Amino acid sequence: MSMSSYSRGLIAVTVATVALSTAGLMTRLVSIDGPTLLFLRGFIAGLFLLACLAAMTRGRLLAAFLRLGWSGLLIAATSSACAILFIGALYTTSVAHVAIIFATCPFLAAGLGFLLLGERPGRVALMASGVALAGVAIMIGSGEEGALLGDLLAFAMTAMVALWTVLVRRHPDKPALPCTVVSCFLSAALTLPFATPLAVSSHDLVVVLCFGVLAFSLGFLLLTIGARDVPPVESALIGALDAPLAPFWVWLFVGYDPATTTLVGGAVVLAAVVGHVLMARRVTPLVVLPLDP
Repeated sequence: MSMSSYSRGLIAVTVATVALSTAGLMTRLVSIDGPTLLFLRGFIAGLFLLACLAAMTRGRLLAAFLRLGWSGLLIAATSSACAILFIGALYTTSVAHVAIIFATCPFLAAGLGFLLLGERPGRVALMASGVALAGVAIMIGSGEEGALLGDLLAFAMTAMVALWTVLVRRHPDKPALPCTVVSCFLSAALTLPFATPLAVSSHDLVVVLCFGVLAFSLGFLLLTIGARDVPPVESALIGALDAPLAPFWVWLFVGYDPATTTLVGGAVVLAAVVGHVLMARRVTPLVVLPLDP
């Protein structure tokens, strides 16, 4: 027996969200500026994924990129913008502000999905999105102050993520790996004029290398694959797990002491996402009957 495409999409998006939620931890472990971090992360991840693509295509590397077309390049450009805006927001405003703004993504994705794809979001998904938004609002009770520029970057990032999920859903035929490679190198190229990679310490380089390969590249690849089979509002809802996970990683590895509101709000977000996934399983079972021989 095999999984349905919807179930595989849920798993891929969830694993990707866990991997990408370590971005906040990475910014705490290094002492480099945002543009340099973005350049190194994009360049390292791009090289790693390009090597994977070359091994998989076996001499048909150019053909893999030619399959992208304009729609594939648009998907890559959108994901690149998401990465740049996300790191920019983390460097210029509080994590709490980024979290609460990003929690509106399911609603933006639902609106765009309806306008561009004609997909009406399910009542359960919208209810779960509302609960997740309430959970992140509770997390704001810690009283962190943000900055206007960072908040604007976080809102732009949220809008771009919503658009990206809709584009991937609209063009499921575009190859995920070439899209991610182009996205990585594009983010590196755009930030190179403002970066100082030669001044990076060996410690920071090792940290970015690990996160660039294990978290960023594989996370974006899985996200691109999973978003094809999951409605935009549900992809964005699972992405809201970033809110409780990001401070959790910092607490686990750096010793950050989260406020009670962060713990309570994080539990609400987690309950909303898990509850939605369990209810979705009742509608779309994880296991489907095998095809007739």
